[in-house]
Amino acid sequence: MQSTQMQPLTQKELEYIADSISNEDLLIKQLAATAGTTQNTTVRQMCMQHLQSHTHHMNALTQLIQQHQQYAPTQPQ
Repeated sequence: MQSTQMQPLTQKELEYIADSISNEDLLIKQLAATAGTTQNTTVRQMCMQHLQSHTHHMNALTQLIQQHQQYAPTQPQ
């Protein structure tokens, strides 16, 4: 029988999540800049759709970190 209790994230997992958040943030900024400068309505709409998707991804990753925060060790390992 498997335990459903969350385990602390490893340092490597935290680094992967932090990198993913950083990458999502960069994509959001690039999409916003492109949407703001393009004259093409179709390109603008596509940028805005992708921007919403990447914002959702970043929020999900941030929530994951917050959910695991209470399980983080209080002492450095």
